[in-house]
Amino acid sequence: MDVYFTMGTGFLEPIYQEALAIELGRRRIPFEREKPLDIFYKETKLEKKYIADFICFGQIILELKVVPRLTNIEFAQLINYLKITRLRVGVLANFGSRPKLEWKRMVI
Repeated sequence: MDVYFTMGTGFLEPIYQEALAIELGRRRIPFEREKPLDIFYKETKLEKKYIADFICFGQIILELKVVPRLTNIEFAQLINYLKITRLRVGVLANFGSRPKLEWKRMVI
């Protein structure tokens, strides 16, 4: 929330990602930024990888967006990240919505 209140809307995703990394560090929240995630097809690892914006506490995927509003496309992306990592909790944070930060917590 602090990043949204401080920065407002209008920046691209990498700006919010960098600011959020600073904020998470200040709050001593353990995170991995731009974490590559392996993808498998029938037990064969693909060369392509998903890149999650953040993995916090080693168990929560935090995916950032800058869109007018979250849609099923963004929800599907987070669900796919959760499936391939076998993690159960993910959060979408949309810095492009107005007048407030739009976010959605998902548990599978």
